[in-house]
Amino acid sequence: MIVSNSEKAADALVPMLKDLGHISVAMSKSGAEAKRALSKNEYDLVIINAPLSDEFGFDLAEVVTRDYLSSCMVIVKADYFEDVSDKLESIGAISVPKPVNRLILSQSLRCISATRNRLLGLKQENNKLQKKIEEMRIINRAKFALMQYLSYSEAQAHRYIEKQAMDKRVTKYQIAVQIIKTYEN
Repeated sequence: MIVSNSEKAADALVPMLKDLGHISVAMSKSGAEAKRALSKNEYDLVIINAPLSDEFGFDLAEVVTRDYLSSCMVIVKADYFEDVSDKLESIGAISVPKPVNRLILSQSLRCISATRNRLLGLKQENNKLQKKIEEMRIINRAKFALMQYLSYSEAQAHRYIEKQAMDKRVTKYQIAVQIIKTYEN
């Protein structure tokens, strides 16, 4: 998505992005319009041509990097580039000075792409770990139910769940769910 107050600047970016492999490009004219679009669609990249009509672009960049998995690039006048870069880097956005040339845009997009791929990999790993933690909580809850209702020791409860899982050829999680349904309802 390109967010730009200037149609001329946005129109100049579209061919460059398409040449670099970005097939579909959406447009927004203000920060508020871009936030509405972000809430409805997922974008790989949000390019903000600062300043916008309703804000400079910092607020939008912060929302993009905090609330979405979209990468964010802010194009700023060369006079402000150094000051703006530090602030944008601290929130996870990249800045590019105006006027934008094809080489800098290409290098920046490659850097953003590599970072985004790494971020998506970390998110996937985090999801796996969250699932594993949830499964462990359920198994521990089932052990507690066995300890409470059948007076098993923790070792006995653990062994019971493992043995049931092996005998029935299912996961310990599935056995734990059955135990919880049996004793907690």
